[in-house]
Amino acid sequence: MRNLVPAIATGITLLASHAPTGLARAEDFYKGKTINVYIGSAPGAGYDIYSRLVVRHLGNHIPGHPVLVPRNMPGGSSRTAAAHLYNIASKDGLSLGVINQELPLAEALGEKLLFETAKFNWIGSPDTNIRVVVTWHTTGVKSIEDAKKKEVTMGASGPLEASGYPEMINTLFGTRFRSVRGYSGGSAINLALERGEVDGRGDNAWSSWKGDHEDWVREKKINVLVQVGLTKSPDLPDVPLLMDLASNPEDREALKLLSTPGSIGHPFVAPPGVAAGHIEILRRAFEATMTDPAFLDDAKRQRRPIDPVRGEELQKIAQELLSAPQSIKDRANALTRSK
Repeated sequence: MRNLVPAIATGITLLASHAPTGLARAEDFYKGKTINVYIGSAPGAGYDIYSRLVVRHLGNHIPGHPVLVPRNMPGGSSRTAAAHLYNIASKDGLSLGVINQELPLAEALGEKLLFETAKFNWIGSPDTNIRVVVTWHTTGVKSIEDAKKKEVTMGASGPLEASGYPEMINTLFGTRFRSVRGYSGGSAINLALERGEVDGRGDNAWSSWKGDHEDWVREKKINVLVQVGLTKSPDLPDVPLLMDLASNPEDREALKLLSTPGSIGHPFVAPPGVAAGHIEILRRAFEATMTDPAFLDDAKRQRRPIDPVRGEELQKIAQELLSAPQSIKDRANALTRSK
């Protein structure tokens, strides 16, 4: 839980040190108010599920107990929602957004966005989001070494969408992954996997496999070849991290950069320009939500792992991505173009 309990205690102490004025003002401000939460994905997607899970409980921990209203705003892998939050939404502490974990990396690698990710006020994330490359159990492909010996077809969403990590792994390690494109989305790829139309899937969150296909995980119907993140999932101690497979320091640093978004998970952010006091209240309320038994029970019912990341840590990750050495960014860019 990333030491949230001490942080919450500290936050409560800080708020109490200003009582009755600080707490009274916060409660007066939020009482009877509505907080709009702009979710940068379609209903039913992983980001939407995690967002609504948090939204159901977060208001209980904000002084004055405002009503939180989720509003789906899909488009551009959350770029539409992020741009709305940054440029249009209110800056009074009554607007939040849930944006794609990849946006700080996209900016770091040179994409021109309609917002600056480091200038968002990062509130917190309910989880880390380790990505995995998997094959179906009947393929006999259980490792990267196995994938060097035979062609492995991997389902992908469309001709303009990256299929995940297979082509990058081909470039680096000589594997024989071949993407089969044209599927409408993750659910369609999973169905194709079960039917034997493709051998694997090149990019999905480990938490989604556990949440949406717990039976496949339990019955070992998928083989996890590699995980993409900065630390291993406790569930996958024997599965290598992508960055640990690199054969030289430059490639390792580039793969580390590309693996960093997994540490961001499904992040809640506020726009720039919100008063520091409101950001403090929202961050501490988010942390309190993460230890709320009712929230944890709700997450368990939905089979959504909770591994919270504090807002301050998310802010630091975004800034570190943007300030990475240009040589590492260039190598990472070269690797992503091989996808």
